[in-house]
Amino acid sequence: MAAAIRMKHKQTGIMKKGYYGFSWTSLLFGGFPALFRGDILYGLGAILIGVILGMVSMGILALVAWLIWGSIYNKNYTHRLLLSGFEFDDEPERVDEAKEALGLTSPT
Repeated sequence: MAAAIRMKHKQTGIMKKGYYGFSWTSLLFGGFPALFRGDILYGLGAILIGVILGMVSMGILALVAWLIWGSIYNKNYTHRLLLSGFEFDDEPERVDEAKEALGLTSPT
């Protein structure tokens, strides 16, 4: 199940939502959720791959691609936000949950 977490850029103060967990919107709508988040290249790439795979397989490979895309997109998006200078800005429990889901905590 997907969840959102508030994130804040450490220099500019810009606020965005980071996501973790399975992306049902990416499964259902392909690359369009990425486009709506401003993630233009990833969104267009996902749409293009889905169209090409759908054309060569009557839609079956596109469905497989969307399943994979839904599994990896939220984690990928949030990791790229972290790399671009965003930090978690939410309740400590939610931050801990997000870090664990994103694989950012070391095992104890």
